[in-house]
Amino acid sequence: MPKIVHMTSAHPAFDTRIFQKECRTLAQAGYDVVLVAPHTHDEIVDGVQIRAVPKPKGRIARFTKTSWQVYKTAVAEDADLYHIQNELELLFWGQMLRLKGNKVIYDMHENLLKSIPTKPWINPLFRPLVVFICMILERILMRKIPVIFAENSYIKHYPWVKKNITVLNMPLTSQLLQINETKYSKPTLGYIGGVTPERGSIVTLDALKILKSKGYAVDWECIGPTDNAHRKEIGNIIKRYGLEGVRLRGYLLPSEGWPVIARCHIGLALLKPIPNYYESYPTKLFEYMALGLPVITSNFPLYRQVVEKERCGICVDPESPEETAQAVQYLLEHQDEAESMGRRGQIAAIEKYNWELEQKKLLHFYDSLLV
Repeated sequence: MPKIVHMTSAHPAFDTRIFQKECRTLAQAGYDVVLVAPHTHDEIVDGVQIRAVPKPKGRIARFTKTSWQVYKTAVAEDADLYHIQNELELLFWGQMLRLKGNKVIYDMHENLLKSIPTKPWINPLFRPLVVFICMILERILMRKIPVIFAENSYIKHYPWVKKNITVLNMPLTSQLLQINETKYSKPTLGYIGGVTPERGSIVTLDALKILKSKGYAVDWECIGPTDNAHRKEIGNIIKRYGLEGVRLRGYLLPSEGWPVIARCHIGLALLKPIPNYYESYPTKLFEYMALGLPVITSNFPLYRQVVEKERCGICVDPESPEETAQAVQYLLEHQDEAESMGRRGQIAAIEKYNWELEQKKLLHFYDSLLV
């Protein structure tokens, strides 16, 4: 079988989409799969050969030194196809590989141009200029490279990409269905993902304050990475509101995090209406569904198409603590309906929203490129 090399300079070696889904799927299909990524050491896991490069010490190091190390390591593997992950600095090296005659795929996890305006490390005054520069670079560096889009909405922004496929970032439903945990005795909200105000951290705390004032004692399991400044901000809010039962667990591997979420009663996906979220599915929504949790999520048209059609939760204004608190209160007071929502969501995840369906598109795309 052909040899495939996945390349990333920013994502961890065991990233869910890159390793757990794409690399493992390809290895199981019989491909010789190598993943070049920032990691502590070389190893083979689930049939995937991980080639480690040193972890970058900052963004500048990632854009320069690390991306070069990833490229150099990948070239040494002499692959039949190189799979570049969603990093602009690697797209440059991907174009170098293409010009040398190698086959290359670019995997677009997020719409870079729409994400730049919310990057906290980019000065707001310079963001329009950065968007313009990146737009020009993308147009040059993506030339003649087939693209895997992670969202249906991306293709309309890249009509000039001639060879493409959309492979949605759906959950590994078969793994989630194997989790069997006893629910917490106290009503508990669950969240997993990046912990930021844009992803609902402050709104959730404000909603918990409202619920507390109404006599509802509700815990919150919050799993995911956050920076020190925001972690301190959350701690100050918890103290000011006198909240109990808020557990900030930080980043956990999926195998550690999902059993915790499975013990919760409600799954939260309160992403704010910013461009890169508005037209993109939050994978956590479908993961909550697979675990049988009723969901409370943003009232974006894309999200409502799923939640209202499948009758698996409640959509709210993600910037309204009051609506969020009301939704939690409704589910707590209507436990039979909440459980029915959870069951309906789980059935929908099994039948429609899962990686097991999406991986077929990935494999077909590979076959079309390797003929």
